[in-house]
Amino acid sequence: MTTYALPDFEAKICPPDQLAERAARLARPLVFTNGCFDILHRGHVTYLAQARALGAAMVVALNTDASVKRLGKGDDRPVNRLEDRLAVMAALGCVDLVTWFDEDTPLQRVLEARPEVLVKGGDWAPERIVGASEVLGWGGSVHSIPFLHEKSTTALLTKIRAL
Repeated sequence: MTTYALPDFEAKICPPDQLAERAARLARPLVFTNGCFDILHRGHVTYLAQARALGAAMVVALNTDASVKRLGKGDDRPVNRLEDRLAVMAALGCVDLVTWFDEDTPLQRVLEARPEVLVKGGDWAPERIVGASEVLGWGGSVHSIPFLHEKSTTALLTKIRAL
């Protein structure tokens, strides 16, 4: 029987208690973004590539399953469990580290990663992005990237359920 090693991308999964140390070793400027990223689609990967282009490395923080439920996205969300969402995110070439947060906001992960660039999608005004004042306070920048592709996991699930 052949034994296979874990794929290299699994090493990008970073427990929150290791984030400060591992983020400090990444190339700068460091980009930080966060979200549920439940069912990855074209809108997600386009956004993530655009965000990564703003720096030399990128950390993505995912909402835990409990955190997704508290967002009110539906009783059946997330569709994919955290461990699966982490692996899919880590497999993307534009992502250097992926971590998670169970709190209602990713502020603690922002403080631990200390990014120079904080990014969210176009539905977030820069002044509403969690961690904006902190990142601006240490000389960084905050960006809201307009959507190029109007896609959403909620719309995708509605389409699937209608089939």
